[in-house]
Amino acid sequence: MNEKITQWIDAHFDEEVALLQQVLRVPTDTPPGNNAPHAETVAELVKAYGWTAEKHAVPEQEVRDYGMESITNLIIRRPYAAGGPTIALNAHGDVVPPGEGWTYPPYGGVIENGYIYGRAAAVSKCDFATYIFAVRALEALGVKLKGAIELHFTYDEEFGGLLGPGFLLREKLTKPDYVIAAGFSYNIVTAHNACLQLEITVHGKSGHGAMPETGHDALQAATRILNAIYGQLPELKKVKSKVPGIDSPTMLVGRIDGGTNTNVVPGKVVMKMDRRMIPEEDPVAVEAQVRRLIEEAVQGVPGIRLEVKRLLLSHALRPLPAGAQLVANLQKNAREVLGEDIPAVGTPLYADARLYGEHGIPAVLYGAGPRSVPESNAKKADEKLLLEDLRKATKIVALTLLDFLAAE
Repeated sequence: MNEKITQWIDAHFDEEVALLQQVLRVPTDTPPGNNAPHAETVAELVKAYGWTAEKHAVPEQEVRDYGMESITNLIIRRPYAAGGPTIALNAHGDVVPPGEGWTYPPYGGVIENGYIYGRAAAVSKCDFATYIFAVRALEALGVKLKGAIELHFTYDEEFGGLLGPGFLLREKLTKPDYVIAAGFSYNIVTAHNACLQLEITVHGKSGHGAMPETGHDALQAATRILNAIYGQLPELKKVKSKVPGIDSPTMLVGRIDGGTNTNVVPGKVVMKMDRRMIPEEDPVAVEAQVRRLIEEAVQGVPGIRLEVKRLLLSHALRPLPAGAQLVANLQKNAREVLGEDIPAVGTPLYADARLYGEHGIPAVLYGAGPRSVPESNAKKADEKLLLEDLRKATKIVALTLLDFLAAE
């Protein structure tokens, strides 16, 4: 049966690549986050396989309040005979904007020298193709299957996932037994960091540059906060995770806006900061510590008022005992297809797969991609995917689905 699956994928690989090109060619820049048209395209594409995609539109006002324009999440349900598990395969269609410096059109799906180029070629529109064709290969076998597969194509990973998988889980539209979420071909991610993002607004009072004493300088106060944040880095470096692939917590200020003009005392400065937490840390305690650090930095400074707003608090993905069999089967099948042992590791990134874990559902990240994020140019110019990695990942996922769903 294994050979039949891999042969089917080889025979239909050109079709799989063509699907990926179509999926890449519909822009989903987030922000602004107008993602519903992409979902409509995918729902239309899968009709060719006799599949129906349920369209779950997040209410417009909720999406706009969140900072995006439109989200329609898709669930494609493939039920088989009773008595087996439900496995969900999740990939996200929202992407960071392409930015400058591309050699290839970011939404072209151009193929050259065995690579396909385009925004989300590696993270994670590629796994729309991986998962669709893995399921098609499994069903083409003609053997009796038990359980079910659900394809979850969601559109809120870049903003944190609450209106992507979070929405599907919140609305009780799904409760799978296992989840495989978008990842790379040469490792299985079983854990990832948590992330806290805060917006810090420092309010002072504008004043004329020739008479700075008439104002209260928000930038001077903000500098105190910056010094406090970056002064913590040596201490964070001493904290080490026990999860392979994850090192220490990190903290940085990624954006600063403020001031009125060159000759005016800045009356307001806005900073956006990011604190990554290793799986062993308690996000609630970390947020309290960071807020205290910020407040103490400007305590007693006359004329200064702070607003600290949470932008994101994403929890860590932690391995669940029931996920061990999923990891073992992926590793077994990877050994057969790749001819090498692939590790199960943690990553310092964060992803929306954690939301399944928060509902007690074992989730791992595995899909099409290279050995490391930098090799793929993910989120940079000329993002690319080696097509052979797509072929191999599709085979590994299909064989793993067979392990769980074969009736005999």
